[in-house]
Amino acid sequence: MKKLLIPICILCFATVVNSLTAQTSKSNSDLNSSPIYDRAEKQLTNTDTIPDYRSKKNKLKLTGIIYQSDGVTPAKDVILFIEQPDEDGTFDLRKNGDERYVFHRSWVKTDVDGHYTFYTFVPGGDRRYNQLQQIFPLIKPPTMNEYAVETFLFDEDPLLTKRCRKQMAKKGDTSRILKLTTTASVLMAERNIVLKRNNELVK
Repeated sequence: MKKLLIPICILCFATVVNSLTAQTSKSNSDLNSSPIYDRAEKQLTNTDTIPDYRSKKNKLKLTGIIYQSDGVTPAKDVILFIEQPDEDGTFDLRKNGDERYVFHRSWVKTDVDGHYTFYTFVPGGDRRYNQLQQIFPLIKPPTMNEYAVETFLFDEDPLLTKRCRKQMAKKGDTSRILKLTTTASVLMAERNIVLKRNNELVK
């Protein structure tokens, strides 16, 4: 049984990496630029709603604070972009002229206290390919180029095994796992982010 868990855990992490790579390639190669720039910065606030939010079953209010690299000081005017698959785990790709984009995407810019809020939904995982439930974020601080943040995962995802969680814990990487709480009308989750310094990994 232990021997079986090892390849499952490896597959778990390979899925995360491959999915993020595929999404970055899909967005950047087709649009010839990062999708984080597809909406004008002056239009952004610290709250945004993803397309189709109202029609989704598992509505999610995702909030958090983005901090400077010291992990204490709130970071204002940071752009955070997310894109995600639909509830069945497939990406809804749309076209705008010759350009393709992921339909379920959203942008925010943190306020003076570093706060942001997305109204979105819990994505599905394509079980045909052992796809984890994931949200794919990009981040753009005011004085840095954009970069990818580790995908947001979900605590209740059955493919996120105990062995995977232990490996993530060893790397100090468990903050990316969203723990859902329930209110009367919407699920809630919190994800705080610490900005990287140059040439540093992000948390």
